[in-house]
Amino acid sequence: MIDKNRAFASRLSQFNSGYAAVVPSTEKARQFMENLVHALFPLRQNCTMDEEKIALELERSSVKLSKLLDSINRSLDRTSEELVEDFFSRVPGIFEQLAEDAEALARFDPAATGVEEIILCYPGFYAIAVYRMAHILYELKVPVLPRVLTEYAHEKTGIDIHPGARIASPFFIDHGTGIVIGETARIGKEVRIFQGVTLGALTVERSLANTKRHPTIEDHVVIYAGSTILGGDTVIGHHTVVGGNTWITESILPHSVVYRNHRVLVKDRKDFIPPNNFEI
Repeated sequence: MIDKNRAFASRLSQFNSGYAAVVPSTEKARQFMENLVHALFPLRQNCTMDEEKIALELERSSVKLSKLLDSINRSLDRTSEELVEDFFSRVPGIFEQLAEDAEALARFDPAATGVEEIILCYPGFYAIAVYRMAHILYELKVPVLPRVLTEYAHEKTGIDIHPGARIASPFFIDHGTGIVIGETARIGKEVRIFQGVTLGALTVERSLANTKRHPTIEDHVVIYAGSTILGGDTVIGHHTVVGGNTWITESILPHSVVYRNHRVLVKDRKDFIPPNNFEI
């Protein structure tokens, strides 16, 4: 039995060694993201920081990112120093987008008491924050790490946003559980999406890897819970409202209202005769 285990261990060692040089540590990636989110929004940790402390936290984040990139340098087409500098040069712009996102959530959601509640409690805001950071790394052509980060947010929030998606600001996710946004989705400004929405592909084939497979959502669109919108050629026109539990595979003109035409029947219980196989 020991010999068989050693033979299998040898196979495992060969397999994993072949990939270890091209993938980052998931644990260190998570630490980097939490450190960066903390630097941008320290109130998530119930604390305030002065300018000097925030600068120190940003520096710690840059060191963590540098070490992550050093671990996969064989897969990079630029030095880790160049990538870190480029990444952090874009972070201020991303912060301004996130501030817009939080303000939009506070403005549209009647249940929100203020921006601080959005930042502290809303899983949609956290998922958007991680997505926006991961999207920078995706644009910088860093392999694997962007997906590690967004899958971390997916694990924490139930919201699955591919780092390749292009999402303008402000963007509003309410509740959020079960949302899926594919790699080539395009989302405009002032878009609001509720739980269970899918922006997906009509077909899943490897040959379509470099094509636009996911829909485009133009500005000022609201997509209610449970709706599915599929296809790279599908465009939801601006100022459209998509009702809950709709299934869309073709483009919708601007200023439309899309809804399911179904009836909900209500009867008096005194007149209701249950079927023979009715069980609770």
